[in-house]
Amino acid sequence: MTVTSGFDRDAVQRKYAEERARRVDGNRQSVSQLWRDESLAHYLDDPFTDYIERAPVATDVDVAIVGAGIAGVVTGAKLRDQGDYKVTLIDTAGGVGGTWYWNRYPGVMCDVESYIYMPMLEEMDYVPTRKYAFGEEIREHIDAIARRYDLLDDALFHTRVLESRWDEDAARWVITTDRGDTLRARFLVMAVGILNLAKLPAIPGHERFQGRSFHASRWDYDYTGGAPGDDHLTNLADKVVGIVGTGATAIQCVPPVGESAQHTYVFQRTPSAIGVRNNFDTPEEFVASLEPGWQKDRMENFTAVMAGREKERDLVADAWTAHMAKVSNPRIEPGWTPEQIGEAAEQFDFEVMEEHRRRVDEEIADAEVAERLKPYYRYLCKRPLFHDEFLAAFNSPKITLVDCPHGVEEITERGVIVDGEEYALDCIVYATGFEAEVTPFPRRAGHPIFGRDGQALANKWADGAMTLHGIMTRGFPNLFLSPGPGQQAVVSVNHTHVMVTGAEHIAAAIAKVDRAGVRAIEPTEAAEAAWVAAVEAGFADRSPFMLACTPSRLNFEGDPSLQNARNGSYGGGYGDYFDWKRILDGWLADSGFPDMDVET
Repeated sequence: MTVTSGFDRDAVQRKYAEERARRVDGNRQSVSQLWRDESLAHYLDDPFTDYIERAPVATDVDVAIVGAGIAGVVTGAKLRDQGDYKVTLIDTAGGVGGTWYWNRYPGVMCDVESYIYMPMLEEMDYVPTRKYAFGEEIREHIDAIARRYDLLDDALFHTRVLESRWDEDAARWVITTDRGDTLRARFLVMAVGILNLAKLPAIPGHERFQGRSFHASRWDYDYTGGAPGDDHLTNLADKVVGIVGTGATAIQCVPPVGESAQHTYVFQRTPSAIGVRNNFDTPEEFVASLEPGWQKDRMENFTAVMAGREKERDLVADAWTAHMAKVSNPRIEPGWTPEQIGEAAEQFDFEVMEEHRRRVDEEIADAEVAERLKPYYRYLCKRPLFHDEFLAAFNSPKITLVDCPHGVEEITERGVIVDGEEYALDCIVYATGFEAEVTPFPRRAGHPIFGRDGQALANKWADGAMTLHGIMTRGFPNLFLSPGPGQQAVVSVNHTHVMVTGAEHIAAAIAKVDRAGVRAIEPTEAAEAAWVAAVEAGFADRSPFMLACTPSRLNFEGDPSLQNARNGSYGGGYGDYFDWKRILDGWLADSGFPDMDVET
């Protein structure tokens, strides 16, 4: 095996360990579920849509869908394709879009190619305007789907579900909300997504700051100027702004804020690995070349390439596929031992991260600033990022990087304190993200769910998820879960692919149950146990790798003891999407209801 010139494994591991040790603080550093804390609840106020008082709704529906993001809207659309079902979407937002409703900060875009990320492009006869779409285009597309499939008139927005409870006698889910609503639904679909719990850093003094502060997912354009899709933040010309964070949100909003504000301080705990984005307008010849079935083919090709199953044809051909192929599926020679394979993977990982560190040197003139922006950890310790303006922004004299590996210490009336020094600010932007996929589903659900005999889903899943196919769970009849991380389905960098597959399956399953005259359906005890066992068997204990990682949402913020085999994914890898899809299709094709207890 050839070792890359300059690769000193021991030295690299020491450097990575040093950088990790500077940052370990675990989930204690974050506060989420802000709506439960009266002093912080205002950070979740909707700045985009006015709250409108309305009378409580009491009605029977065929399907209630909690969540109106991509998963919820696509599930509703697929139900429309299946029949004339009464469908009600429920969401705390003022409209559809999910994470794209809330995240309208300057520069927001998706890090996955728009041709595979934006759902139902062929059904909507739409091709995105760029290879990587900006947030407004994505949100408007989701809204267009909801309008096309008539999902808005019965939707309940600015509405939080308080409880979902199975009524045994009526075989209905009774859903109550904070607006006094009572819905009685034959089927309940939970489509809350994975980016629905905004986090604030657990810093003392939030309430003391006398300036303006907001979470980036609630961007205050009234204060900054500009508008969603318009990054001219004219009101910041005489303002000093502090942006807390250098993750996916910050790398996108720092350039427009830095250009507009009098001065911008960027408070960084951990540098991100930032690859080349290389965005461009969609070529006319690409649009002309598209044939029926193109989006599904492209989605599946991306998943196959990422899993190492497809070696010859890379339709997306971007930094995701190039880097993941190198790191996750390294070139190996016949006869290599497991130790040699592991060393090769680590070597290729080093090569990819060296590319990222060299890019920092190439982009930034100040060597000291460049060094502080270099990521020192394994490539998959944090979700890789891609951007073409963030690094160069630090060449501006109007932008200052403040390296604070232990985080901001305190918030004062005038600003923030880092290493004993106060930074006076007019505005603080918390670009601190979400709890994301490490959070157990019962917590992400946002409300208690009670099944047969009053059993709480949170209690059933106290020791980890228990499902069949990652979509249904015993004891909770007619409840369908949109597949996501931590729910025993499959995972993908392109989560839309998984959500669309789940939506198609859930809609078809509901129609199958309805047409058969079935009253209630749930997994058998044996089938659920077998699926849980399969997930546990496929779980790869990544503790050694995760312990060597800098804290992030992918390693439970540095506390891998929180990992749970039951909260893993089916098969444990990207490539298992195809096996999972085959199982779902087989279940639908069967004339009966295999692995289910059926009540007629």
